[in-house]
Amino acid sequence: MIPRVQFRLRFSRGDDIAVGPGKVDLLEAIEASGSISGAARSLGMSYRRAWLLVDTMNRCFRAPLVEAEAGGKRGGGARLTRLGAEVIERYRRIERDAARAGAAMGEAVTRWVKR
Repeated sequence: MIPRVQFRLRFSRGDDIAVGPGKVDLLEAIEASGSISGAARSLGMSYRRAWLLVDTMNRCFRAPLVEAEAGGKRGGGARLTRLGAEVIERYRRIERDAARAGAAMGEAVTRWVKR
């Protein structure tokens, strides 16, 4: 088995994780599906779990990342706010930058990891 370098970036607010890899995945799934329930299904989690994660994110930031849309014929949905989209973009940029910066150091360390 070849070792690999993996960064797990998380931003916390007190005891809560404001945003991390799973929450960013959820935000992207909400953006793609237009709903929390659709995002939950695509990620294999319950609606309740997804809703609780969204609630935590919305409470941790100065403004909501996700807004519910009122029901209608299709029963409503959810959409990312501009801040939600910006959080995704910046989070993914930090991940890419960290991976590039750590690649050389990681190469040296992985040589020492048992294969």
